[in-house]
Amino acid sequence: MSDMAAALGRLDDLAIEVPSWAYGNSGTRFKVFGTPGTPRTVQEKIADAAKVNELTGLAPLVALHIPWDKVDDYDALNAYAKDHGVGLGTINSNTFQDDIYKFGSLTHVDAAVRRQAIDHHFECIDVMDATGSRDLKIWLADGTNYPGQGDIRGRQDRLAESLQEIYARLGENQRMVLEYKFFEPAFYHTDVPDWGTSYAHTLALGEKAKVCLDTGHHAPGTNIEFIVAQLLRLGKLGSFDFNSRFYADDDLIVGAADPYQLFRIMYEVIRGGGLGGGCEVALMLDQCHNLEEKIPGQIRSVLNVQEMTARALLVDRVALTEAQNAGDVLGANDIFSNAFYTDVRPALAEWRESRGLPADPLAAFAESGYQKQINDERVGGTQAGWGA
Repeated sequence: MSDMAAALGRLDDLAIEVPSWAYGNSGTRFKVFGTPGTPRTVQEKIADAAKVNELTGLAPLVALHIPWDKVDDYDALNAYAKDHGVGLGTINSNTFQDDIYKFGSLTHVDAAVRRQAIDHHFECIDVMDATGSRDLKIWLADGTNYPGQGDIRGRQDRLAESLQEIYARLGENQRMVLEYKFFEPAFYHTDVPDWGTSYAHTLALGEKAKVCLDTGHHAPGTNIEFIVAQLLRLGKLGSFDFNSRFYADDDLIVGAADPYQLFRIMYEVIRGGGLGGGCEVALMLDQCHNLEEKIPGQIRSVLNVQEMTARALLVDRVALTEAQNAGDVLGANDIFSNAFYTDVRPALAEWRESRGLPADPLAAFAESGYQKQINDERVGGTQAGWGA
């Protein structure tokens, strides 16, 4: 079997969860742009996500955000998703939009505020029970803007206590994944700013607590693939939020700014056993499509991950190890780089066709008429966006 055939054979293990909120309107803190065909309900978000999976075969799960995607009947929502060929995935909590969380949520000095934030996570776990979702993802905007504004150590103590209470509520087959972000909206200090802080908290909580790594949540120059390797080595990498950045948390299409970085990350995922074989690392997009159309943006994103995964699978691990052990610096780098520069797109088109998928999913979407259909049908009502 050729190296390409062997690599393509492993792509059946690749599944990328897509976020419901990627299909809503988004923008910057200066402007959110409305677009025709934008979903007005969680059902319409799921329908759009299902179209991505239909054309790519890569996106079988849709992540929900509570309360943005809250419904009265989750059995009906499960059935709706199943009828469209997808399932419901990670449940994302939200303790960053209500006014009461102005000075923190799980870290707040007021026990009543912490109680409301904890109870919200209990509600999210109830949603997980109803949808069969495995993961509760927690991202906190908690932090301070000025030195002396808050007690940094006290906030960590309160965070640990709050997380312990939430963790204790998880079911046997459920997990908590704790995301980190080094700044924004808090600018002096953020309560969970880096992988070490997330790791420390999840290690204290137990085996059902893992770290969520967002590829846009790092300072410039950070070696993200090292973090991936370390967390996999420690058994604490629970999930990814894939996106791309030029300056900060830009939430652009994954691989747009630095495809070589995405390749390096996926190599470490594969090297660390994070692809297939019963691995529990969840791969998910977390992006905003502010200018481009949402569905093509999601299609392009999952295809980018697939392409860089295929290239990473082409790395000759045996030859690379021999070069590394021999101290052959340039030889090892050549082996690694040659895989990245291999054009796998024709082979991926054939791979898709062999599975009954369109060779070019973006072209197939453009020809499907789906965008015009939803533009015509989704008239009136309130378009989904930040906060809905």
